[in-house]
Amino acid sequence: MLARIGAIGCLALLGSAQAQQPHVPAPPADIAADVPSLVALYKHLHANPELSFQEESTARLIADELRELGFDVAQDIGGFGIVGVMRNGEGPTLMIRTDLDALPIKEQTGLDWASQVRAIEQTGQEVSVMHACGHDMHMSVFVGTARRLVRMQDKWSGTLMMIGQPAEERGAGAKAMLEDGLFERFPRPDANLALHISSDLPAGSVAFVPGWAMANVDSVDITVHGVGGHGSAPHTTIDPIVIAANIVTRLQTIVSREIDPQTPAVVTVGSIHGGTKHNIISERVDLQITVRSYDDQTREHLLKAIERIAMNTARAAGLAEERLPEVVVKDEFTPSLYNDPDLTARVRGAITDVLGKQRIYESAPVMGGEDFSRYGRQDPPIPSVMFRLGGLERAYYWRLKNGGGAFPSLHTPYFNPEIEPALTTGIEAMSAAAMAILAR
Repeated sequence: MLARIGAIGCLALLGSAQAQQPHVPAPPADIAADVPSLVALYKHLHANPELSFQEESTARLIADELRELGFDVAQDIGGFGIVGVMRNGEGPTLMIRTDLDALPIKEQTGLDWASQVRAIEQTGQEVSVMHACGHDMHMSVFVGTARRLVRMQDKWSGTLMMIGQPAEERGAGAKAMLEDGLFERFPRPDANLALHISSDLPAGSVAFVPGWAMANVDSVDITVHGVGGHGSAPHTTIDPIVIAANIVTRLQTIVSREIDPQTPAVVTVGSIHGGTKHNIISERVDLQITVRSYDDQTREHLLKAIERIAMNTARAAGLAEERLPEVVVKDEFTPSLYNDPDLTARVRGAITDVLGKQRIYESAPVMGGEDFSRYGRQDPPIPSVMFRLGGLERAYYWRLKNGGGAFPSLHTPYFNPEIEPALTTGIEAMSAAAMAILAR
């Protein structure tokens, strides 16, 4: 997920007021046979991560896996995106998506397969690279699911389209693939599926959020101008630091005083920079803001209110019109993720049938972002579901659940899922979800 996401969701075990660890049985024999090679694939991907829009080797590896299974494969879609298509008679078209990229984080797990990779970020900075958001697990489940569905071709009919998406961590990969003709050059899906690993859900389990699941994510830059001068003579200046401070304070009232209390919204000033020395009143302050919402009306209100407050606070300070702040909504928008309720119920039922009720959890919506949402926001909309896959080591999860304490987060240098139960559960769940749509 995008770098702005922490731990995913608040969880409640279905049908039980008291937390009890459910049994995770051995996977079906056909999945179990693939486990050694898939664990090896996972460890290779983990040890060899690539940053957003640099996923050349990763994409080639996943594309080769799909070709060996008989998919028609195209590469370099919207960057290093891949598309594999398998036609198996008449029926619906299902798209299953995995993400490919990793994060600029220095791994500190101490694992034998820990990443030692360093790379040059788009900023030109050399950074360490790590799969700290589980995309290596997503890809391994993706390959395992493809293998299983190919073996089950006599049980389903339709078109299976499996895509590997670049640059999810930048919120840009889905847009790039769509702009490169994803749904014009390849079959347009009737349904989209994806999963995301969770660091606060035990390995061997799955969770669902029908309806709004993740937020609109906007980044806003504000440049506040002023009239500089000597710190000993503030009356000869218009201090941009004071203006910026007033803007920051006033921004807090957008959510508390302008948005319905029952409507989720976030306005966070994450960065403020201005000035160079104790006794100099500067001419500029820069603010960076993250803005979160679910519905598009709330998003529009938040963005307009930010601009209104910035402009009018500067006017109240006496700035001339030509010196008013510059408010820029960055071209990094990630639309909110809406899990189609009917498709969610259908997928959930199929997965419950194979995993059992005790391994199915409910999860709350979060204000993080995921650009998988873009695939469903077409005209007309395409029903889409992203479900959550437990990744936390099970004994550790139940110690935290029963004894208190905070769950770990994604995007940390210590991220380390329990590989086999997460992997096999993901394959079993995603293949069951696919069969709910494609079964003859």
